[in-house]
Amino acid sequence: MALFYFQDPAPLQTEKTLSLIELIKNGGLGGQLIIGLLFVLLLMVAYIYFERLFAIRSAVKVTPNFMPQIRSFVMNGKLDGAQQLCIQENVPVARLISKGLSRIGRPLDDINTAIENAGRLEVYQLEKNISILATISGVAPMLGFLGTVIGMILSIFEISNAGGNIDMQLLADGLYTAMTTTVAGLIVGIVGYICFNHLVVKINKAVYQMEASSLEFLDLLNEPA
Repeated sequence: MALFYFQDPAPLQTEKTLSLIELIKNGGLGGQLIIGLLFVLLLMVAYIYFERLFAIRSAVKVTPNFMPQIRSFVMNGKLDGAQQLCIQENVPVARLISKGLSRIGRPLDDINTAIENAGRLEVYQLEKNISILATISGVAPMLGFLGTVIGMILSIFEISNAGGNIDMQLLADGLYTAMTTTVAGLIVGIVGYICFNHLVVKINKAVYQMEASSLEFLDLLNEPA
């Protein structure tokens, strides 16, 4: 009589998927606070970046024939007309030229100094809150790493309370939950760093435009009558 043995089928393994919300929930109060703080920092980065970007773009919008008109007014002795044109333009370049126009009649070095001082104020206005982006890009990864360290300490504490029986599943869950804050911190830091450098490039272009217009104005004053 033949005996047949039927082997029990192997249990089906269910594939586990990662859920960002689940990771945040399992991260504990400390991890959730750090994730919330990083989200606030990301909103600050977005606000500062777009606010400064639009401000810089409007600051460099100069009418193409602005300097030729200034040259024409100055050469014809119509300083009031040149001042009125600067008021209408109302951009950093126009304000620098206006400062120079108000000093006409004084030594050229005095005019140059007045324009340089006004230029420093304009650059300061363009750079407003830019340093916050640099700070966030440096602080965010450290905050994320702090959350990871806190999460790993809690995971090790739970494992030690398990009576010495190391549950690999518990260890794995604790590790990838703890790493969530590091990933979030790096994302915020990278975004902040990119935004900061992009704005620095835009500001440098605006400064170059102001310097070029100021030199053109000073060259105009140096021309023989």
